[in-house]
Amino acid sequence: MTGVFFRTEPLGGRSRGLFCCGVDALDRYFHRQVSQDIRRRLTACYVALCGDSERICGFYTLSACHIALPDLPAEITRKLPPYPAIPAVRVGRLAVDRDFRGQGLGSAMLVDAARRVIESDIAAFALIVDAKDAQAVAFYEHHGFLRLAVEGEARTLFIPLKGIAARLKQE
Repeated sequence: MTGVFFRTEPLGGRSRGLFCCGVDALDRYFHRQVSQDIRRRLTACYVALCGDSERICGFYTLSACHIALPDLPAEITRKLPPYPAIPAVRVGRLAVDRDFRGQGLGSAMLVDAARRVIESDIAAFALIVDAKDAQAVAFYEHHGFLRLAVEGEARTLFIPLKGIAARLKQE
């Protein structure tokens, strides 16, 4: 990142009105829907705050999900028990405010999401994302995500948490 300090915390009751990532669906969700999803326990939302201020620079959501075993590559399933599905955590939405793009915040939030899942002690094999477009697919693949073998779901990617946990321990 370029000299700007960010901290990540649960959304709580923070004002979301100034946040604008420029993607209508993400902005609308963050402004109008995320609080309802949190109250219904459908998702958890974390925000990146700029420096010591309360300015929201980015956000991501986490929710429980599963991966059907046949959707994983064969080289991975060989090492797993023959369950019909395995537990995972979905990074449902991840967005950076327009004013903070290009500073590594998206990558930092992805690492923060992985760290939260790993440190929670709740069993999960992988993180899953549904990339919204080819640019998002490239972003996630750059960070080691692999495509799931789900027919018609070319933009659903995953990364096993075991490898991330080992890398985080080295930091």
